[in-house]
Amino acid sequence: MEPECRVLSIQSHVVRGYVGNKAATFPLQVSSFDTVNSVQFSNHTGYAHWKGQVLNSDELHELYEGLKLNKVNRYDYVLTGYTRDTSFLAMVVDIVQELKQQNSNLVYVCDPVMGDKWNGEGSMYVPKDLLPVYRDKVVPVADIITPNQFEAELLTGRKIYTEKDALEVMDMLHAMGPETVVITSSDLQAPLGNDYLIALGSHRKTKADGTRITQRIRVESPKVDAVFVGTGDLFAAMLLAWTHKHPNNLKVACEKTVSAMQHVLQRTIKSAKVQAGEGNKPNSAQLELRMVQSKKDIENPEIIVKATVL
Repeated sequence: MEPECRVLSIQSHVVRGYVGNKAATFPLQVSSFDTVNSVQFSNHTGYAHWKGQVLNSDELHELYEGLKLNKVNRYDYVLTGYTRDTSFLAMVVDIVQELKQQNSNLVYVCDPVMGDKWNGEGSMYVPKDLLPVYRDKVVPVADIITPNQFEAELLTGRKIYTEKDALEVMDMLHAMGPETVVITSSDLQAPLGNDYLIALGSHRKTKADGTRITQRIRVESPKVDAVFVGTGDLFAAMLLAWTHKHPNNLKVACEKTVSAMQHVLQRTIKSAKVQAGEGNKPNSAQLELRMVQSKKDIENPEIIVKATVL
């Protein structure tokens, strides 16, 4: 990304490993990148134990006031991810709205982290009262959203059984506000077979004469047999970077994002298996994303996953 591009990321921080701001910092460090850590934990919550502190909405407001008093609160992008507190989320919306008044071209990239599906069953891993805040306040001010299938279903109140359902759900999400919607993972049947995972993207642009054009894509990437944490955070950060480089080409932005993800995940699983030893299942510590080792792939990924225009 060009040096003059300024990004504010409000996400979690961990001492060890790569989730939240730790996952976003590396791909976005080449821009002018500021972070607010919504939590500071010893490690991600997928481990058996974790300790740390949570930032509340008053503390977030105080940090923002400091930026404002020094007149350094002009940003081109805001990126948000995992949050557990409704008042904190509402404060994020207030800040985004104020930053959009400062810069009408500001792009807000929101990963509405609420839950996921395991063995076909969806469950929320944040308090349920976050859903109406995301649906009614956050999504309407977002420009790019990156829900997984379960989160897209929660936001629209509609289940996805087929690709057609997914496209209709993305249209419903467009109608709520965002120009770009990417369903980052789904349990839909991939045309390439059961060993592939489907992501879907939709970019809606309103031309000067008021007509709308929508570009829709499907991305099929090989499944990796392991549970990684931080992949959604990395995905959203890289999508921000690549949509900045290719603002009107969701196909290329998603190909680069998903290809880079594949490089990182393949390197991670390979390394984790070596660490675990033959016949042993890698643990959470061994499955931490190999970010720094993937520097070249993150900066300039070889395209190994192609998108299909629908």
